[in-house]
Amino acid sequence: MKTFVYHRPTALADAVKLTAQPGADIRVLAGGQSLLPAMKLRLSQPTDVIDLAGLADLNGIRVEGNTLKIGAMTTHATVGASADVRRVFPALAELAGNIGDRQVRNRGTIGGSLANDDPAACYPAAVLGSGATVHTDRRSIPADAFFLGLFETALEPGELITSVDFPVQQRAAYVRQRQKASHFALVAVFVGAGADGGVRVAVTGAGQSGVFRVREFEDALAKRFEPGALDGLGVDADALMTDIHASAEYRAHLIQVLAKRAVAQAIERGNG
Repeated sequence: MKTFVYHRPTALADAVKLTAQPGADIRVLAGGQSLLPAMKLRLSQPTDVIDLAGLADLNGIRVEGNTLKIGAMTTHATVGASADVRRVFPALAELAGNIGDRQVRNRGTIGGSLANDDPAACYPAAVLGSGATVHTDRRSIPADAFFLGLFETALEPGELITSVDFPVQQRAAYVRQRQKASHFALVAVFVGAGADGGVRVAVTGAGQSGVFRVREFEDALAKRFEPGALDGLGVDADALMTDIHASAEYRAHLIQVLAKRAVAQAIERGNG
């Protein structure tokens, strides 16, 4: 691994200043589940690494009315075990509690996952599928404007995620077909029905451009929230990935199957 300068600020303002060092190749360390392996393989060779673990203000969970607020440095394990999350948004708790393996869940963070925007990551589906808002040190970004493509988000250079606001869902579920070697999603579907009556369906692990919504499914479920509402509907395989694990056609088939399962689970569980 190439030599680099390690920084561990204790205030957000200091972290923001560090990201603006002229001439430096800077990487931000949130949980390290993607950055550190890339550095070991010399795919990433930063001159400076800024560790956000010392920023206590970016850690924590609270419920305010119908909004679940989660700090960017909150780990997957913490979200999965949180009594507040389990109470108001159990689908999100289950999603977080099943990310990767135990080591990943205890080090990986929600902010790191969203900033990395892996096309098969779980959290992007929950954010897009519930209409969440990503807050940074500069602004608030709605879910529909945040994810731009494979490993690409609306974040500007040096911009840091501080928290995520999730609207509490009346009914929601996340169903995943896991790729056994990596535990990433081969295909996964998040279905959320909000208090406003709107329905959102987000898919991860399948899109050529990363996480995406299925508007046709959403329209059908808004009229009739039951698995049968999706009969005869599907996703165009031309927009999906083909790789060594599955063809685009197989992924297209899985999307409908998993979406129906997610709707059934959401109905069974009721709120959340």
